[in-house]
Amino acid sequence: MNTKIIKIDPVHIDQEEIEAAGKILINGGLVAFPTETVYGLGGDALNAEASKKIYEAKGRPSDNPLIVHISSVDRMTEIVKEVPPQAYLLAEKFWPGPMTLILHKNDRIPYETTGGMDTVAIRLPSDPIARALIDASSGFIAAPSANTSGRPSPTRAEHVIEDLNGRIDEIIDGGAVGIGLESTIIDLTEEVPTILRPGYVTLEMLQEVLDEVRVDPGLIAADSKRKPKAPGMKYRHYAPKAELLLVEGDNTKVVDKINRLCELAVREGKSVGILATEETKGYPKGEVLCIGSRKDEDSIGRHLFGILREFDRMQVDVIYSESFSDARFGQAIMNRLLKAAGHHVLEV
Repeated sequence: MNTKIIKIDPVHIDQEEIEAAGKILINGGLVAFPTETVYGLGGDALNAEASKKIYEAKGRPSDNPLIVHISSVDRMTEIVKEVPPQAYLLAEKFWPGPMTLILHKNDRIPYETTGGMDTVAIRLPSDPIARALIDASSGFIAAPSANTSGRPSPTRAEHVIEDLNGRIDEIIDGGAVGIGLESTIIDLTEEVPTILRPGYVTLEMLQEVLDEVRVDPGLIAADSKRKPKAPGMKYRHYAPKAELLLVEGDNTKVVDKINRLCELAVREGKSVGILATEETKGYPKGEVLCIGSRKDEDSIGRHLFGILREFDRMQVDVIYSESFSDARFGQAIMNRLLKAAGHHVLEV
């Protein structure tokens, strides 16, 4: 397949290009596009065959649900059985933005889009290109991250090109994304609203809107064997090609341990990558990449996936990473790192 690659300025959107991309989606094709979180691989959410194409292009397991992107709150009523009051409260506070709601689907949404589940994940993105593309299509775009399944999510168009060029119809280059981690997913079909994936919208932020919110107990734990209700719950994600070890504990002890691990690996003839922060980037050995300052956790989230891909380009044999569990955004960052490492963690 010959993949068309176009650039669109999010400030001055080329409506002709957007309309052409919308027609690709309406006709059952696939278009990758930017959102404020990561780049998404879009297909018509109402078209079962389009959803099948998404799974095929990514190499994604077919029981891993897709998120349906909409451009206005009232479109929810067209694809779910009922919109609970909690959904409107959260939408008023966090939409457009990096929050996904899980509700009971109606018959308009095929099971191919929901991974066989009777629930559907819905998000209203804030990115202007994404919003324009949704409006130019059927109004419902199913879009997981635009990467090969299991790889670090794409935060730039070149990441999408690297993984999906030749597999999809079009890639829209809208520049670097703003947040860099996927949306927070909250399940409103449970008795108590439940976070299934952490993100920029935190538990504390949600609790300011709803009386009670809980975090799924398996969120940071190793993957369970039960059918996933939301993207990313069951399968290994975000993984670089090299083995990744996450070192967790007191920062001083973590740095010391990584130094010793690095020395040992170098003696064994391995090339080493170290994922460090501005405060600790002075490691004497290894390929050190700085993810940002611990004082600016938004920057850490924005750079994580790009740095994991950079280690791939360096072709390192092993990667040692510091942990980030003490930050406001830390749970989301750690969730991604744990999955990237296959839950390979060393506590010091």
